[in-house]
Amino acid sequence: MLLAVCRRCGDRLPIVPHFRVSEAARLLGVSDDSLRRWADLGRVEVSHDDAGRLVVDGAELARVALEIVPAESPLPLPRESARNHFPGIVTDVRRDGVMAQVEIQAGPHRVVSLMSREAADELGLEVGVAAIASVKATAVVVDVPGGRA
Repeated sequence: MLLAVCRRCGDRLPIVPHFRVSEAARLLGVSDDSLRRWADLGRVEVSHDDAGRLVVDGAELARVALEIVPAESPLPLPRESARNHFPGIVTDVRRDGVMAQVEIQAGPHRVVSLMSREAADELGLEVGVAAIASVKATAVVVDVPGGRA
């Protein structure tokens, strides 16, 4: 968590980032106009930065992001232990003698899977096929834009 030191009392206070409307809209996967309309309707709380630009508080952006997640997947989810499912459409399949690389566009997310050619063939994976990428990872790497060391 980013902390700032208060000049008056010396307390360490958390810094909550603010995002310009264009940045917030991109993070939510919507247009700038949609986000402005939501602000006009009171669906998202906005304020102005020192330069007078419309901004969204990071915590508010997180609340809206959770609110706009679809209640259910457009595809029935498989029953398995993996809990991270990305329903989407196959946009590319590259096969060689043994392996296949399958790309799925799941909303704003591009998911790439390497699998055996046999598995890709058995699933009938071709461009335009609806598919669900399921992810189960023991390690997830998280980074922030601009990467601080």
